[in-house]
Amino acid sequence: MSEQLRLYDGPQVATAVISAGRVASAPVVIARGARGPALYAPLVAAAGRDFDIDPDLLQAVMHVESRANPGAISPKGARGLMQIMPATAKRFGVRDPAVELGDPMVNIRTGAAYLKTLQGHFGNDLELVLAAYNAGEGAVMKYGRKIPPYRETQGYVASVLDRYRGLVSARGGF
Repeated sequence: MSEQLRLYDGPQVATAVISAGRVASAPVVIARGARGPALYAPLVAAAGRDFDIDPDLLQAVMHVESRANPGAISPKGARGLMQIMPATAKRFGVRDPAVELGDPMVNIRTGAAYLKTLQGHFGNDLELVLAAYNAGEGAVMKYGRKIPPYRETQGYVASVLDRYRGLVSARGGF
C-alpha cells in the first residue's frame, strides 16, 4: 500500500516563478548559529506552506539528496540541496540554474514546485512521486506507473520514506 502525501489538497500544478528575489511569500528568518538541516528549516517550512507540501517530506528529500549541502553537484549535474537538474529548474522559471540553484531558497522552492507538479501527475502516491523525482516522470510512465526497476531509484524511494517516517514520528505523527 502506498503512502499518502500529507498537506496536498489536490492535483494543482506548481508554475510559480522561482527566480531569486521573487520566491518567498513572506520574509524568512534564519536562526543565528543554526547549522545543517536546522539552518534551512525556515526555508523548508515556508516552501511547504507555499506549495502545500509537508515540510518533513521536503526535509527528507533534502537529506537524502544532498545531506543539506547547498554546494552539492551530482555526477549527472543535479545541483544544490534538493539536487535539481538544470533543465528541471528552467521548467520552473530559474533563468540561470548554474548560479541560482546555489541559492538555498531558490533550490528548496524549485524542489517543492517540482514535487507539487509530480503530485499532480501521480496523485497522492508518494512512492511514485519520489520515484519520478529521482528517475523522471517518463521512467515512471514507461514502467506502467510503477517504480522503475532501477536499483538507485528503488533505494532512493526507500531512503526518503524511511527518513520521512522518522521525521514525522519524531513530531508525533503516523
